[in-house]
Amino acid sequence: QLQLVESGGGLVQPGGSLRLSCAASEFILDYYVIGWFRQAPGKEREGISCIGASGGSTNYADSVKGRFTTVAGNDKGTVYLQMNSLKPEDTAVYYCAAFQGGSRCPNGLRPDDYYIWGQGTQVTVST
Repeated sequence: QLQLVESGGGLVQPGGSLRLSCAASEFILDYYVIGWFRQAPGKEREGISCIGASGGSTNYADSVKGRFTTVAGNDKGTVYLQMNSLKPEDTAVYYCAAFQGGSRCPNGLRPDDYYIWGQGTQVTVST
């Protein structure tokens, strides 16, 4: 069964950058849509980005547009989330998730569309 493992989280100062990785147990990027989500304490899980199968399209939440970028790795088994200009409100547990789909991201960034999830990685933005 396909498994996803996130890494790259940590503590960073406001204005800093981090790159998260989502490593899959299979070569998934040709067949799966990959999403990034985050959940802060006491808040609902929020969709922040999506990349279509084979890197066909990307989609971003307004809260991260222009600061975060999702890219597919050349190995076809890893997806990255480059996070720049980080703010304290970006503090959350970040998850990657997947579902088998086409090259275009679905409308919206809904957790219910995804059925394979990683365990999450903590990102803390603080002085």
